[in-house]
Amino acid sequence: MENTLPITDPVLIFAIVSGLILLAPIVLGRWRLPGMIGLLIAGAVLGPNGFGVLARDMSFVLFGTVGLLYIMFTAALEVDMAVLKRSRTSTLIFGLLTFAVPMTLGILVARLILGFNWPASLLLASTFASHTLLTYPIASRLGLVRNPAVTTAVGGTIITDTLALLVLAVIAGMVRGEAGGAFWVQLIIGLTIYTAAILFVLPRVARWFFRYVARDGVAEFVFVLAVVFAISAAAHSAGSEPIVGAFLAGLALNRLIPHNGVLMNRIQFTGEAIFVPFFLLSVGMLLDVRIFLGGFEAWLVAGSMVVTVVTGKFLAAWLTGRVLGYNRDEYMLIFGLSVPQAAATLAATIVGFEIGLFDEFVVNGAIMMIFVSCILAPIVVQRHGREVALAEAIAPTEVDLLPPKRILVGASNPAVSQRLAELAILLRDPRSTEAVHLLRILPDGSVSSSAESAAQDSLASVASLLSAAEIKTESRVRPALSVGTGLLAARQEIEATDLLIGWPESGGTNQLLLGSLIQQLLRDRYFSLLVGRLPGSLHATKRIVLALPTHAAHEDGFLEAIRHLRHLAGQLAAPIHVLTERRASATFQVYFRDFELSENVKFHTIESWAKLPRGLAKGKQPDDLVIIYGIRRGGLSWSPGDDALPGKVAAALPSTNLLFYFPAELAPSGEEGPTNFVEDLIV
Repeated sequence: MENTLPITDPVLIFAIVSGLILLAPIVLGRWRLPGMIGLLIAGAVLGPNGFGVLARDMSFVLFGTVGLLYIMFTAALEVDMAVLKRSRTSTLIFGLLTFAVPMTLGILVARLILGFNWPASLLLASTFASHTLLTYPIASRLGLVRNPAVTTAVGGTIITDTLALLVLAVIAGMVRGEAGGAFWVQLIIGLTIYTAAILFVLPRVARWFFRYVARDGVAEFVFVLAVVFAISAAAHSAGSEPIVGAFLAGLALNRLIPHNGVLMNRIQFTGEAIFVPFFLLSVGMLLDVRIFLGGFEAWLVAGSMVVTVVTGKFLAAWLTGRVLGYNRDEYMLIFGLSVPQAAATLAATIVGFEIGLFDEFVVNGAIMMIFVSCILAPIVVQRHGREVALAEAIAPTEVDLLPPKRILVGASNPAVSQRLAELAILLRDPRSTEAVHLLRILPDGSVSSSAESAAQDSLASVASLLSAAEIKTESRVRPALSVGTGLLAARQEIEATDLLIGWPESGGTNQLLLGSLIQQLLRDRYFSLLVGRLPGSLHATKRIVLALPTHAAHEDGFLEAIRHLRHLAGQLAAPIHVLTERRASATFQVYFRDFELSENVKFHTIESWAKLPRGLAKGKQPDDLVIIYGIRRGGLSWSPGDDALPGKVAAALPSTNLLFYFPAELAPSGEEGPTNFVEDLIV
């Protein structure tokens, strides 16, 4: 047996790890415990300090380190920046409390109980002040990403970790005799340049890449990985740690990666399926229970460290709850998110040991502290996070009151259809169980087995994009007299609430006979029509320009349309700039304010609706998404010249992403609209 353990066959090692990743949630789920606890225990039992089945070699160190950085990165990536901006005061309060309270307790324990000198006491206390967002994936799965308590905990993390790592840098510099004037200048300038480069340069580089370079989801995903780990690796040069760089990279890319998009899904899946489980196993492998056979001192150091970190983090969360008015479940949720110890703790402990401030008892105590806190935290977050989620579910939000969407995408060609599929993902409520319907219309005269097969293949490529975002799809190829009649017939069959099509091509006999495709579709008033001309990726959107005609607020479906557009803006993390006539601006501002739709919205004016193309062209920016609120014929804002408006706007903005949004009108009470509409249109 000694010759066969630890296992060195990489294939067998990966098979064992895959089995642990699969079985841990299943087994622990029987006791309603988070699966990550099972991985920690498995690492301790099978690791070098247990039965020795697995060695903590470079593969576990590598993937474990990647997993830790992944946790910090995704936590910053998923946070709602609008909520974080609103809660910056609470974030600052918690960040300072969760640093100061454990730091103070740590100094007292180190000086009075453990008998450490001042440098060792300060460095040990800094290990209690830092924390790792190990349990953030649990809060994310519970749907608490935008909860104020979770946002407070996430925002406070960067404050306390940065301060704790600064203490580490200063103490290490003092002990080594390097803490002179040059040290402080280098530290301050290095951190300033490093942070500024991440928060201000990286978004511009990423937006350029998404807009002009990335051709598929694989390129986008690899770009994100390369950027995050390059930034993390450069952290040491700035006097910081990789976890800070990963968190800052997440904040910088937050607005460019839609929270419910395909790219986010790939990032989350890779982390939760591979990197984070490896990190948990590697942490579990650090535990060595044999150290407690060494006598009372080992127990005293380890016990003091565990009690101090748990007490300090709990008091900080409790004080935050009292100051900010959080209930018990919310401040316990903050406690569960902030108590886990990992990267910063290990970094400070190892440096302290190398410079002679800590002995082996402190190193072993730190490992025990990491292990205990990483087991306690998931239990707390699972229990109290569930209560918070249930409380939020009892009171439906404004979005919950909106009717469910059933989206139909008119897939004319693969290039256009990919962009429309991205738009469908952004517009769709992530809680919806409705499938997205894909439709390809074939003219009656060109229906053949080869044409139908080619059409099915093109739909399959679009469906794969939706499947990557875990969205059900239903695809169909339909012969029809014209594209318009085919789309309308399919729309009525599946009772779609929204129809997404690409910018129609001009010309053709059917268009001459039946009018433009847009006008054909607008004759059915009981669904929302979205016509997109999207030459660039929606990920690169920096702001949304919404053009509203004067009397749009009095049209059917106005408020529902604005709410859905606000949802789109939230997905893109982009502000809304409303452009309307001067005489209507005050009216719209009242509507937006009264219905609580004015957050992150700015108003601009034009002289008249007829001058809209000129106004848009004058104020355009490279990464705009321009949305024109369309009015159907006969509406209060409609005029004969409006039929030509889409073409004029498209000509004025040749390279800008455009979306023409014609909201649905309300059907008469007890009706769903005319059932013989398509037949009437053909006749």
